[in-house]
Amino acid sequence: MSQVSTLDTSHQDLDRLASLAEDTIRRARAAGATQAEVSASVDVGLNVNVRLGEVETVEHTRDRGFALTVFFGQRKGSASTADLNPDSIQATIDQACAIARFTEEDPAAGLADADRMATTFPDLDLWHPWELGVDEAIALGCDIENAGRDLDGITNSDGASVNAGQSLSVYANSHGFLGRERGTRHSLSVALIAGDDEGMQRDYWYDSVRDARQFMDAAALGRKAAERTLSRLGARRLSTRQAPVLFAPEISRSLIGHLLGAVSGGSLYRRSSFLLDHVGKQILPSWMRIDEKPLIPGGFGSSVFDAEGVATVDSPLVVDGVLSRYILGSYSARKLGLQTTGNAGGVHNLVVANGGDDFAAMLKKLGTGLLVTEVMGQGVSIITGDYSRGASGFWVENGEIAYPVEEITIAANLRDMYANLVAVGGDVDRRSHILTGSWLIENMTIAGE
Repeated sequence: MSQVSTLDTSHQDLDRLASLAEDTIRRARAAGATQAEVSASVDVGLNVNVRLGEVETVEHTRDRGFALTVFFGQRKGSASTADLNPDSIQATIDQACAIARFTEEDPAAGLADADRMATTFPDLDLWHPWELGVDEAIALGCDIENAGRDLDGITNSDGASVNAGQSLSVYANSHGFLGRERGTRHSLSVALIAGDDEGMQRDYWYDSVRDARQFMDAAALGRKAAERTLSRLGARRLSTRQAPVLFAPEISRSLIGHLLGAVSGGSLYRRSSFLLDHVGKQILPSWMRIDEKPLIPGGFGSSVFDAEGVATVDSPLVVDGVLSRYILGSYSARKLGLQTTGNAGGVHNLVVANGGDDFAAMLKKLGTGLLVTEVMGQGVSIITGDYSRGASGFWVENGEIAYPVEEITIAANLRDMYANLVAVGGDVDRRSHILTGSWLIENMTIAGE
């Protein structure tokens, strides 16, 4: 399916970005800034979409970004550009400095502390360029789509997508820190449509990897999307009831996402989180553990340093169900009177402990209840923890899938959902920086007919 790239100029490109970043910081300091930082990036990609065997789009991308932040004491100014020519860079410096001179002082403003900067830069195996030609990408997309369309009952297609992407980035600041990163991410996906006398259903599947040699088989991906689509035919609505709910692994990730939102610095210093002042308190069952592991080779969230240059380290987030810490960058940490956790820009690889049960075993644990495979809508409040989302999936009886369901709403409070977590499966979805299996919640309200 794939080859690694034979013409790799990434190191030279990073050298150019690094030189530009360091020169910009020098010029900003010369213009009066007491501190400065630069983030620069170049993203290159190929994206091909096919539908019903025909090419719909072929898109080559090369996006550049350059952002400068300056501090005049504790006054901050930021400006950015996508144009890296000298005049544009000088205009960006001028704009950032002008903004800083007119902003209010902020006691929490400034770079992260110099003694927190990363000093070692191990290779985390994130760089696997995919030498993918347009014709090869088209053929691959057609193979995926055809494998799905070959299954009886598939009546149409929303198309298949093949994407090869690589990213180069540099972060530098006036502490003398300079960090370089390069990473690749490639994806395959297909969405199919099935129809019968009772209506039509659509579903999809995708795979995402850093190294294209690790993709699941193209035909297997197409068949999986088709099987998922066909399994939704004959979907029913449920009567309103209380029942246990099993979230499929790709959906349970979102429950971790809500937790992260509630324990992140911005929500906390604005006092807009249902988990205010919860460090050291029980928020999940006593068997639950969540660890941040930023140095996993090949991980989607792997990084030696955060968005401020702070060194990343392995660190527990939840131990024995107790919240160990918040998710902080230096600004939010100062607002809260705490220290940065090396999470400026987000978390780096969360690993959720699980009991090792495969998906079939998790269905047995569910017994009779709802399996959720899709959620819709934005009905989640981080302020109150109230959770209400549209959903579809399957009704399960005695550990076996009975029939598909749709047009229902599931509701509870996140505080109760976390406390009433029964089990986490070993069916871990590895297509993300949040590594978790399916989640079984003891009881939720299901609103239907």
